[in-house]
Amino acid sequence: MRSIGKEAGIATVAGAPITQGEFDQALRDQLDRMRQMYGPQFDAKMLNTPEARQSILDELIARKAMAGEIAVKKLAISDATLQDNIAKMPGLVKDGKFDNAEYTRLLAQQGMTPAMFEQRLRQDMVLQQLLGPIQASAFVPKTVAERLSAINEQEREVQMLMFKPEDFAARVKVTDEMLKAYYEKNAAQFEIPEQINAEYVVLNSEVLAEQTTVSDADVQAYYKANEKSYTTEEQRRASHILIAAGKDSSDADKAKAKAKAADILAQLRKKPEDFAKLAKENSEDPGSKEKGGDLDFFGKGMMVPQFDESVFKLKQGEISELVQSDYGFHIITLTAIRPAGVKTLDEVKAQIAADIKKQKAAKAYTEAAETFGNVVYEQGESLKPAAEKLKLKIQTVNGLTRNSKPGVPATVETNNPKFLKAIFSDDVVKKKHNTEAVEVAPNTLIAGRILEYKPASKRPFEEVKAAIQAQVTATEAAALAEKEGIAKLAALKTADSTTGFAEAKVVSRLKNQDIPTAALVDLMRADVQKLPAFVGTHLGNAGYVIFRIGKVTAGTPDAARRGSEAQQLTSMQSAQNLYSYIELLKQKSKVTVNKAAVTAPVSAAP
Repeated sequence: MRSIGKEAGIATVAGAPITQGEFDQALRDQLDRMRQMYGPQFDAKMLNTPEARQSILDELIARKAMAGEIAVKKLAISDATLQDNIAKMPGLVKDGKFDNAEYTRLLAQQGMTPAMFEQRLRQDMVLQQLLGPIQASAFVPKTVAERLSAINEQEREVQMLMFKPEDFAARVKVTDEMLKAYYEKNAAQFEIPEQINAEYVVLNSEVLAEQTTVSDADVQAYYKANEKSYTTEEQRRASHILIAAGKDSSDADKAKAKAKAADILAQLRKKPEDFAKLAKENSEDPGSKEKGGDLDFFGKGMMVPQFDESVFKLKQGEISELVQSDYGFHIITLTAIRPAGVKTLDEVKAQIAADIKKQKAAKAYTEAAETFGNVVYEQGESLKPAAEKLKLKIQTVNGLTRNSKPGVPATVETNNPKFLKAIFSDDVVKKKHNTEAVEVAPNTLIAGRILEYKPASKRPFEEVKAAIQAQVTATEAAALAEKEGIAKLAALKTADSTTGFAEAKVVSRLKNQDIPTAALVDLMRADVQKLPAFVGTHLGNAGYVIFRIGKVTAGTPDAARRGSEAQQLTSMQSAQNLYSYIELLKQKSKVTVNKAAVTAPVSAAP
C-alpha cells in the first residue's frame, strides 16, 4: 500500500483524523467481501480506482460523523439491554436457559470471540438509537400516495397501428457504396479478437491427493488415534408430563402443581398405557404436549440436571417418581435406549483414507507450490520440467481471448481473468516463454505457454457482405416505416379514422398488454383531454407504432396493492431522510479530505 498522506491522514472529521491505517483496513474489509462475492473471478484491481477508493472513504467519513453525533447526544447501550438482545437470538436458548457453549461455538465459526461480537453489536444498537428516529420520521401524505396509485390504475382503451420494417423492405435500394461505407464505419463489428492456443499445467490439492498413497497401517493408526470420533454415546428416548411451577412461583402455586402432578402419577400407576393420552390432556410443555410428551432421543447432559439424572436411572418402560426442576414437576417414562457404540474400522476405512490423503496433500502443497513457481520461471522455455518433477499433466486449450468467456464455469482455470492476463501479457506473447505461476483459486496454481498466437484481424468484406446487406436493408426499411408512420400520425390528428388499426384493448401501467416499455411510457403520458387522442413511438429496427386512445377510465382500486405502494413510498422517503441526515452530519463535522491520498493508485492489493 502506498504511504501517501499517512502523516496528515486521509481525511479529518470534526478535527479527528481518518488515518491511513483505518483506510487500509476498510479497503481490506471491502476486498474480503468482494473476494467472497466473486470467488475465482475476483481481481483486487477492481478497487484500485479513485472512484472505488472515494466510495470507501465516504463510508468512513459517514461513520466518523455519526460517531461524533452519538458522543454529543451521549447515546449508550446498557449491559443489561445488550445481554437481553443476545438472549433473544434464535437457537441460543435450550431448555429455557441460554446456551453459552453454543453461543461461543457459533461465533468461533465466524472467527469472532464473544467480546468482539458484543462490541460490534453494541455499536450497531447505539447506531440504531441515532438513526431509528430519522428512519421512522418518514411520512408520505395519504393524498400523494393515493394520487400515485390512481395514476398506476388509470386504464386507457387503445387501438394499435403498426408500421413494420419488413413491409417496406421491397422499397429499399441498397448499393455497394452503402455496404462498403457501413463496413468501414462499423469495423469493430467485424473484428476477430486476438486468440491464443496454449498448453498449461495445474497444481492443486486434488492432484497431489491423487498422487498420495495411504497404507493400511496409516489408516489403522489414524483410527486408533481418533477412536472417540467414531464412538456414539448412549442415547435415551423419553416422554414426560410437565406441570409448570417455575422457580419464581409462590409456595402455594408449587404445592398446587405438585398435587396435580401426584394425581396424574397415581392414574399412571394404575394405567401406564395412558401416558400419551394424559400428556396431551395435562402437560404444560408446548414442545412435546401434542406428541404425547415425546422428547425423542437425547444424550447425557442435554437435559436439566434433575431430569437428566432421573432418565438415566430408569429402566425401559419404567415411570419415574415426581421430578422437580426449575420448570416445575415432571413425570417421566423411558421409551427406548440406543446403546453406545463404535463404528468398525471397515465402516470408516474409505473415509479415513480420503481424509489422510487430503491432510497429506495440504501439507505437501506449500512445498510443491514453491517448486512449481520456481521451475516454471527458471526453466521458462517449457512446461515439461515442472510437469515431470511434480507428476502433472500438460493440457491444451484453444481459442483463448483476453476476456473470460461468458457461460464458461468460473472453476475452469483457463477462463480465469488472472491467467488470461498473464498469458496475454506483452512479454509472454513476444518471447513465448512460460507464464508465472498464477493462483486462480485457493490452493490452485496454473502456468501456461503459448503454442500459437493469432493477432486481431478483420473479416473480409465479401465474407460479411450478405449480413451487412441484411442490416442496411433493415435500417433503411425501419426509416421508411417511421417516415410513413409520422405522416399517418399527422393525418389522424387532423381527421380521425380507425382504418388499419387492431382491435381495441385496455392498457394501464399495471397491465401493459405486451406493449414495449418505450411505447407504453408515451401512451400513458399522452394528453387525453380530447378524445380520440393519438400518439406515435419510434421502435428502432422494429418500426413505428401509432396508438389511438378512445376511452380513459379510473380503473379498479386494489386496497392491498395501494397499501404496498404506500409502504414503498414511505421506504423511499425513509432512505432519503437517512441520506440527508448523514450528509447534514458530514457538513456539521467540517470534513477535510487529502485528495492526493484518495486518488493515488495502490501498488499492490493489501
